[in-house]
Amino acid sequence: MAAILEYLLGSCANKLQNIISDEAILILGVEEELAEVLQRVELIQCCIYDAEKRRTKELAVNNWLGQLRDVIYDVDEILDVAKCKGSKLLPNHPSSSSSKSAACKGHLVFPCFCKIGSRRGVAARIRTLNKKIENISKDKIFLTFNSSAQPNESGPTSKLIRSSNLVEPNLVGKEIIHSSRKLVDLVLANKEKKSYKLAIVGTGGVGKTTLAQKIYNDQKIKGSFKIHAWICVSQDYNEVALLKEVLRNIGVYHEQGETIGELQRKLAETIKGKSFFLVLDDVWHSNVWTDLLRPAFHETNVGIILVTTRDGQITKRIGVHHTHQVDLMEVEVGWELLWKSMNIEKEKEVHNLRETGIEIVHKCGRLPLAIKVTASALSSRKLTENEWKRYLGRFIGSQSILLDEIEEALYLSYDELPPRLKQCFLYCALYIEDSVIECDEVTWLWIAEGFIEEQQGQLIEDMAEEYYHDLIHQNLL
Repeated sequence: MAAILEYLLGSCANKLQNIISDEAILILGVEEELAEVLQRVELIQCCIYDAEKRRTKELAVNNWLGQLRDVIYDVDEILDVAKCKGSKLLPNHPSSSSSKSAACKGHLVFPCFCKIGSRRGVAARIRTLNKKIENISKDKIFLTFNSSAQPNESGPTSKLIRSSNLVEPNLVGKEIIHSSRKLVDLVLANKEKKSYKLAIVGTGGVGKTTLAQKIYNDQKIKGSFKIHAWICVSQDYNEVALLKEVLRNIGVYHEQGETIGELQRKLAETIKGKSFFLVLDDVWHSNVWTDLLRPAFHETNVGIILVTTRDGQITKRIGVHHTHQVDLMEVEVGWELLWKSMNIEKEKEVHNLRETGIEIVHKCGRLPLAIKVTASALSSRKLTENEWKRYLGRFIGSQSILLDEIEEALYLSYDELPPRLKQCFLYCALYIEDSVIECDEVTWLWIAEGFIEEQQGQLIEDMAEEYYHDLIHQNLL
């Protein structure tokens, strides 16, 4: 919420500064009232950073931010109303001309009453809002905020440094590489069997999908099957959409309005007699295979189904022939993943931070995803023990709000973002789970929403693309 408020307060202050000297406001005579609003908004703006840092731990601060949000929305609305009403009173406005015409016919008093009525109505609403903002700024919670607290200039407000995928080949580690070779050999040994099923099981963020991708992209696998398909299933999948996604993966056109039965028959006809390699990633319910896909794939001669899931019981219901359990990272491997993910070449550069770093690895639950996300957040901080311990303290302090290590690490990485990026990241929540967020599409949407700050000498489209890549660098997209 506070991230949105940071943006709203800044936007509101800019709008007030620009509108106060506008002719439409001057003719209404409400510039003094709006100047008071601006003064109070700027006062609150100084404290919003401290409020944001405290909101996850203090319910009263969160409630205060909720009241502030409602008032800021009201201020934004009254500014639009004031400009609209004032514009109608300007000499060159069409409605103003009609008033003059009426005055010529003898109704001289009406334009004056109209102006007085408009001014009084708008001024009364602004005074009411001013009173609300005054009460918010006199709240005992507000008086405890530190107005001098600001984001670390060397950290999240500075431009993020993007690097290539330095983590990919070795970081996900020797364990994943060894496991992928073993499972590729297992797949090839059973490729002549009909619907041979294997599963990768482990907790969220442990590296199941990474391992499955390594197997799926292996050149030996690519050359051994006629049909390949990778399907992200997720918790709340839609049966029709999932069948269409399978068809799209294997290059088959589907028509609008086709039923589940029609799509299943089309799939069965397409794959009949052909070998296949199918990955079902993030399976939460066994019936995605048993009820939805098995009838169609029963028509094939031979094939492999690779399932990734958090729930070992699902593998039994699907009838998996082999289960590979992905364990948590060894502490030493996790520590290596942490510093290498920060683009640090040698451990000796951070040897003095090893003890704190290992604590962070434990706080991440020894989960690769949580460690990589945390590394992204730490990369914008100084390489000092105090900085890392301060971050570790916030990690521990946020436990009461967040559900598990992954969410905690993601939240803290999000929390480190500058306001400009927070707003863009939150907008991505409008996409459904497992959607592909295309750069061209989402950046235009950010621009349309007014989230991108223009900078002299730089195209707004380039700025938006930079925001997109910054979020990728932070492992948030």
